[in-house]
Amino acid sequence: MRTTAPLGTRLLTDTQDWEAMSDDQVILARDKANRAATSRAAWVVTGRVDSRAQVSEETIDLPGRRLVLRVHRPKAAGRELPLIVSFHGGGFIAGTAAQNDWLNSHLAARCPAVVVSVEYRLAPEHPLPQPIEDGYDTLVQLVEHSAAWGVDPGAVAVMGESAGGTIAALIAQRAAKDGPPLVAQVLNYPVTDWTETMTGYPSIDENADNPTLPLSRLRAARRLSVPSTLDPRGVSPLMADTFAGLPPALVVTAALDPLADHGRHYVERLREGGTDARLTCHARAVHTFLSIPGLVPAARPARREILTFLRRHLHAAQRRE
Repeated sequence: MRTTAPLGTRLLTDTQDWEAMSDDQVILARDKANRAATSRAAWVVTGRVDSRAQVSEETIDLPGRRLVLRVHRPKAAGRELPLIVSFHGGGFIAGTAAQNDWLNSHLAARCPAVVVSVEYRLAPEHPLPQPIEDGYDTLVQLVEHSAAWGVDPGAVAVMGESAGGTIAALIAQRAAKDGPPLVAQVLNYPVTDWTETMTGYPSIDENADNPTLPLSRLRAARRLSVPSTLDPRGVSPLMADTFAGLPPALVVTAALDPLADHGRHYVERLREGGTDARLTCHARAVHTFLSIPGLVPAARPARREILTFLRRHLHAAQRRE
């Protein structure tokens, strides 16, 4: 049975046919959408930066590329804060770090922590696995140079939404083997399956009318971000060989999200592998709801549960040191 999204979110209905777009058209559509989402006029929908946090843009040099980082810090805090590395959504073809300012600045101020949101490279110019490499390499460098960033290398978490949830989950899997150690992972309505079965879950059909994630955009994201030479299982957290040794996870899902089953199935696999995994599902919430708190009241209780989860694990890690 199909469900209907709240009326307010229908203001955001995406009517573009992403599957019919050329690469250049996708890039133009992305730039237009990013400008709109981060404009002052959009704050009534996307939420304001927490007044107790300061936001800056800094750069990080990685092998062969330079990335922009959007850094959120509490205005009143000492050094050696926990580190949360955050990844925005957008299907690897769109999105920008600033779209998560409402959530990230609040976590920075209230946890408190340094929250670094990564402007990772996007398809079609930079298909997978490049965005994932950007995320992991950034994490490694932040931890290796923790003193310069004012963060505690023993209290580090990753967080991501949608495709950013893919990055966060894959980083947690890799870090379990190669380091650096993580104490928590937060996956907000994550994409966990980029294989041909990506759109084969019941929640896809049940929420086909979701205005914030049309099926054409989901299919276009897979076509543009997963090259034919890449085994999609390698970029699908759900297809990992092992789920042992991973940090505690909070997986936040939305009842009206086509990708809700991606999160549910991933939690099942995490638990089977012995990972402490908590699943929450918010009624009357759509995909990307944490980026549009002005339209979805459920964003506020979801933000509180994320803060509580991260505080518990990050502060416990600092007490153990």
